[in-house]
Amino acid sequence: MTRVGIVGATGYAGAELVRILSGHSDIELTALTSRQFSGVKFDCIYPSMTGLVDLVCEELSVERLCDSADIIFTALPHQLPMTFVPEMLKRGKRVIDLSADFRFNDASIYESAYQPHSAKELLEQAVYGLSEMYFDDIQSAALVGNPGCYPTSVLLPLIPLVRSEYLDLKTIIADSKSGVSGAGRSLSITSHFCEVNESFKAYKVAVHRHNPEMNVALSREARQPVEITFVPHLVPMTRGMLTTIYATPAVTLRPKDISDCYHRAYSGKPFIRLCPEERQPDTLHVRGTNYCDIGFKIDERSNRLILITAIDNLVKGAAGQAVQNMNIMLGLDETAGLLSIPFPL
Repeated sequence: MTRVGIVGATGYAGAELVRILSGHSDIELTALTSRQFSGVKFDCIYPSMTGLVDLVCEELSVERLCDSADIIFTALPHQLPMTFVPEMLKRGKRVIDLSADFRFNDASIYESAYQPHSAKELLEQAVYGLSEMYFDDIQSAALVGNPGCYPTSVLLPLIPLVRSEYLDLKTIIADSKSGVSGAGRSLSITSHFCEVNESFKAYKVAVHRHNPEMNVALSREARQPVEITFVPHLVPMTRGMLTTIYATPAVTLRPKDISDCYHRAYSGKPFIRLCPEERQPDTLHVRGTNYCDIGFKIDERSNRLILITAIDNLVKGAAGQAVQNMNIMLGLDETAGLLSIPFPL
């Protein structure tokens, strides 16, 4: 039985980790940390977990946490994990970081979007944890940088097509809509109920920090520089993410070409579901799950390919993919702990 600790267990992604891992038969949840709720039982913070999780949150002590856990999830804002992850690795622990701190192998790109990096020496060994794409690298990794929610929803439909050289790389536009939980649990005027309710708006247009993450991954796959246009939007719902991508084909494409490409890329990948032509992805159908639903349409009038994905931003976009990466790292069934059935409504 593998012992697991979660740093930042009371944020939305951290709490989702607790929810998923508390039902995982191959691990033992042994430690939860929270600066704000140190000394408080987890089920007092999230009463939905009453009778399921009896752990008490504690202040982070790297030494104590490493003594009680074999693999550690860090679910904190960027800049914080880089300060203590090096010590965890020195103590022989494997780490899955849900912040942006270890998503980039190039420190200069990270620093251009965030701030100075204090653990640059670890970036070359960190593996980008897009589970379906980099399975083999994740298996042997000691440190995984879990992808952002927006990049997950954009990269999963794009990478197979980029690898097949099906797209004009200069024409890619991604339009994404996220539920409010993507902003995190910290208080903010922009996520206040009165500001969000009956509101639908774009934000951080052309300057969102996830844009460089997408560009790096796509450039690596294309073996040439790729710069996509990305516009995120905030939707007045708690969780869910819908992304619509527009691109011009580089070659003549039929629907069967796209479908075959996805089947080749995702055969045996249990969390990728291709929607039939008559039905497009819907956030309702993936709520609370680790699925990514993908649909597409070729607009013959404009010679434009339209790709659509739906994920739960807290699960496939954060905690669920992190657990999927843990399963891969530990040699477990990739789906362990993650086969929750979607709600019909």
